[in-house]
Amino acid sequence: MSPKDDDGTGLRPGTAFPESEPAGDLRAEGPLPEALVPPPAARPEAPAAPAVAKPVATKRLNLALQGGGTHGAFTWGVLERLLEDERLVFDGVSGTSAGAINAAIFVQGLAEGGREGARRALDKLWRAVAFNLAASPLRNSPIEKAIWGYDLTYSFAYQTFETLSRVFSPYQLNPFPIEFNPLRQVIAENLDEARLKRDPKAIRLFISATNVRTGKPRVFTRTEVNTDVILASACLPNVFKAVEIDGEAFWDGGYLGNPAIWPLYYERGAPDILLVQINVVDRRELPTTPSDIMNRLNEISFNASLMAEMRAIDFVQRLLDGGRLEQPRYRRIFLHCVEDEERMRQFKLSTKLNGDWDFLQTLRRYGREAADRFLAEHFDAIGRESTLDIQRYL
Repeated sequence: MSPKDDDGTGLRPGTAFPESEPAGDLRAEGPLPEALVPPPAARPEAPAAPAVAKPVATKRLNLALQGGGTHGAFTWGVLERLLEDERLVFDGVSGTSAGAINAAIFVQGLAEGGREGARRALDKLWRAVAFNLAASPLRNSPIEKAIWGYDLTYSFAYQTFETLSRVFSPYQLNPFPIEFNPLRQVIAENLDEARLKRDPKAIRLFISATNVRTGKPRVFTRTEVNTDVILASACLPNVFKAVEIDGEAFWDGGYLGNPAIWPLYYERGAPDILLVQINVVDRRELPTTPSDIMNRLNEISFNASLMAEMRAIDFVQRLLDGGRLEQPRYRRIFLHCVEDEERMRQFKLSTKLNGDWDFLQTLRRYGREAADRFLAEHFDAIGRESTLDIQRYL
């Protein structure tokens, strides 16, 4: 007898109980009346299997974060949205200038408190940026803001700043050993150098700066990063004095690596690299005013190193396609990009110095929406193919 057919009596379901016979000779007259036949024993239902959540299939991703002053708030929004998607695992981050600040705090926050820790750390960082720049003279007056919005180009304060920075260097304007850099306090209050350098949970981090003497880029790794390294990566030479590290002077890393992509694949990490681009590549109108010309020069110069690196990557990938390079010494990488050029085109060079909280929130929202579009359209391609149109950089 099968255990599942046992109703506890040792009898098969539907069998009459044998303990006592009914009165009279009913058994001799045929089968028992239906009223006297016990109902079949109900089979116990198997308990429902407990619900077990299926593990989320994850994909590893490297991040390459461009610099661009307070336009880095766009990257803040991108990172915030990526952190919300638990299908993504972050392998490494390379950043320059504002991208370096975002990168360092992002990596530190992940090590401290996972995704939520990174989100809180970035929020705290950008609130500190807004607070410290609230006292900056480079702000539109209420009337100027009503006329020009977030654009500072025509404000009296910005015009004065532009004139002074073209006539006098930071060394002439400030011949004293006292440093006037609002970013130092922001970074010092938000960066935990010890944790960033020693925490075994921290992911790979690369920050670029330009060596003033040699004209070469230097990429600092996570164990080397401190406040001075980040300030060096964000040091605009017409605004700040060069930052000295190990006896060498450094300027903004954007001149030679904005951002540096090569450390992400030299280190044999994940093959996918997501570029967060905040400097406009394609601008349809011809700049004719002094401010528009300076704006376009800034965009071109801070995209130049990226263009060169994209050309090198494309060359190697085409050699791989033709079987002219052997793997795994040379390997395929997949490039992706989050950007919103349609919206970012409206912001001129002066807005990269605008720390107005409403402006930062606008950029943050643009970044979130751009990242959301990327995930909706291209998540399935991660790990399989590139979604970045490399031809626009060639």
